[in-house]
Amino acid sequence: MLLVSAPILGVPEKAALSKVIDSGWLTMGERVQAFERAFADVHGAEDCVAVSSCTAALHLILHALGIGPGDEVLVPSLTFVATANAVLYVGATPVFVDIESIDVPLMSLAEAEARCTPRTKAVILVHFAGYLANREQWQRFARARGLHIIEDAAHAPGLKEVGTFGAAAAFSFYGNKNMTTAEGGAVIARDPDLREKIRLARGHGMTSGTHQRLNSRTPQYDVTMLGFNYRMDEMRAAIGLVQLQNLQEWNEIRRILAVLYRRLIASHCPAVTVPFSQPRTSAYHIMPIILPRFARRQHVIDELRAQGIQTTIHYPPLHWMTLYRERFPGIHLPLTEDFAQRELTIPLHPQITSSAVEAVVAALASSLDSSSQAGTAA
Repeated sequence: MLLVSAPILGVPEKAALSKVIDSGWLTMGERVQAFERAFADVHGAEDCVAVSSCTAALHLILHALGIGPGDEVLVPSLTFVATANAVLYVGATPVFVDIESIDVPLMSLAEAEARCTPRTKAVILVHFAGYLANREQWQRFARARGLHIIEDAAHAPGLKEVGTFGAAAAFSFYGNKNMTTAEGGAVIARDPDLREKIRLARGHGMTSGTHQRLNSRTPQYDVTMLGFNYRMDEMRAAIGLVQLQNLQEWNEIRRILAVLYRRLIASHCPAVTVPFSQPRTSAYHIMPIILPRFARRQHVIDELRAQGIQTTIHYPPLHWMTLYRERFPGIHLPLTEDFAQRELTIPLHPQITSSAVEAVVAALASSLDSSSQAGTAA
């Protein structure tokens, strides 16, 4: 099966894990600190905070900013559920915002303006598929309303611009991301006070960690704030240090493959829309396409699977999910809904060859042709 995404893991990662095991120190030690410095360097940041997941990162950012009950946070519905869940974790209310267009499936600035209220305290910008939102426009929007900008950068590691939009950015190192630590995440916050508040909350609000106390004259510590168990362990940090060395090269391969996909789809599947038609900074995390209205998506999925090609959907809208539909009934986001009903994600990762891309597009063209004939016959 040609997978939508696949991690690249090998001998260097195994060697790094072996060194951790041989060291006897498994969590929050020198490797976590080294990974934090290295990841920050890639993004031109002074430092970062490594955590257990991107979900933890989002929660910590909202918590550290003091967002809570009675507050509202603008979020896209076209995202993974963790984006909105983190808002609920702090007791605030997620307010779902439509996308800009089928071609630019990022949060609409005009719709965000329309949904602002005196209770709105922040906006979470999701860099969907790795494509960055317009920084200057959103900064003007946030400044005019006194809002915090939080970046959900799960799809966009390795880009210098990420982490410069506003208060902080949250990253994911889940197994299907551009680089992986299996599970894991990180926070980049340029304000050192905010960053240290997040760092403290990561480990139960304790003033020192176990590794720090090992090298200290006293085993004493204090707890100065409500915190969480969102630490990254040494094994994940060790894998991350290896993966990080390849991130820029892997992102470049993704870019080349995305360009090839666009050219071949335009030639062989002209009825298919590929979002982000205009140049835009991206880490090229996934390859979303929009099927024509005549196509039956399940038919296309089945046809590609029969040829050994996996596909998936990014994303079922959050406001359609049972949890959110019951909490916030009656929400209608027409562009998000249209996009989600016709979107299909095809394989994109650095282990794919150009011939594999050609095979995917050929299978897509064939499935659309049969779907069109079936629709005509019906």
